[in-house]
Amino acid sequence: MDTIASLFSFITTPVSWIIVQFHKLYGAVFGPDTGWAWGLSIVSLVVLIRICLIPLFVKQIKSMRNMQVLQPKMKAIQERYKNDRQRQQEEMMKLYKDAGTNPLSSCLPILAQSPFFFALYHVLSSIASGKTIGVIDQPLLASAREAHIFGAPLAATFTDSAEKVASLNASLVDVRVVTAIMIVLMSLSQFYTQRQLMQKNVDLTVKTPYMQQQKMLMYIFPVIFAVMGINFPVGVLVYWLTTNVWTMGQQMYVINQNPTPGSKAQDNYLQRLLKSVSTHGEIRGRRRRNIVRAIVAKGPDRNDNERKFIAALAKEGYSAQADGTVTKVDPAVAEAEAANARRQQPKRQTKAKRQQGGAGSAMADPAEGPSLEKSDTPSGATPKQPAKPAGGGTRQGKAGQRKGPQRPKHPSSKK
Repeated sequence: MDTIASLFSFITTPVSWIIVQFHKLYGAVFGPDTGWAWGLSIVSLVVLIRICLIPLFVKQIKSMRNMQVLQPKMKAIQERYKNDRQRQQEEMMKLYKDAGTNPLSSCLPILAQSPFFFALYHVLSSIASGKTIGVIDQPLLASAREAHIFGAPLAATFTDSAEKVASLNASLVDVRVVTAIMIVLMSLSQFYTQRQLMQKNVDLTVKTPYMQQQKMLMYIFPVIFAVMGINFPVGVLVYWLTTNVWTMGQQMYVINQNPTPGSKAQDNYLQRLLKSVSTHGEIRGRRRRNIVRAIVAKGPDRNDNERKFIAALAKEGYSAQADGTVTKVDPAVAEAEAANARRQQPKRQTKAKRQQGGAGSAMADPAEGPSLEKSDTPSGATPKQPAKPAGGGTRQGKAGQRKGPQRPKHPSSKK
């Protein structure tokens, strides 16, 4: 871990400078040598970084939704070119380009945070070793080494020996209890964040390998963080726990306000929107009107949640308009519009049924009445038999022979 952290040493000076500036602010309130001053400085560093990463988070949400939509097409490409890896990759890249998405976009927030995470780890490791780093000079170093969070030094880890913990003026029991609680909270917050994404904000009508992959990561990531967490200093645990809580709250806001179409969260959102329309008689807010406008524009392509919403509006006596507003109409008229919107196009018949139907149309149905077309055969006359071919008569085919006119034998075969 120290080797990886040293790779990001170029950013340790900016990170240490930000921490020191926040420390001056909180030190004036709580005291410069307290754990509150240093701990809140790290928390403020996380908040500042996450605010700067909000555009990347929005891009991540859009990328994840696009990937969910593309999963059926991706699966079809994999099946079609399962024996041609190169062509499969080319078609995948073309699909991503046409959809305007990138699989790596979902990892952008984590990748963007990595330099700050490792830089903070490098700073805290230097504090634990008693070395100055960045703008943290000797007085600040001594202050940071004195800072304790619930009895655990800022630079202590779960795996530290009793001698090292004693050099930081702390108890080994306090360090391990505090770090263990923080590791558990960090893992649980990671698990809950992924779980609410899978249960509430995923289109349940599309079953793809992508969903199974996300479900596996829901259990794998917390285990990885728990294993790695025993080597993290207390300050880094504060950092990671804070960023997990921020991610959880940010995701809850997105799920409640801008859910994925077809998900359970969308059903809950449309129910709240319906209640608001029943109370106020209108769609309040531009964002809500944009959502209703998009639902109206889908027409027969609406999912189950959206069709249920339109039907519920009709029962309340409202009709959704193309501009995202609703108008009060007669309930019977609204019900008729909702029924028309629910009407599905006839399903396409299978090839076998189409062939069967084509053959049936070519043959006369005995149950049908007499044809209205003019017949060349006079009424009551016996239909004429077709003329026999000149090359030979029609004979009843024997077993194994085809019926109808037989091809004459070759002269050489005659005896």
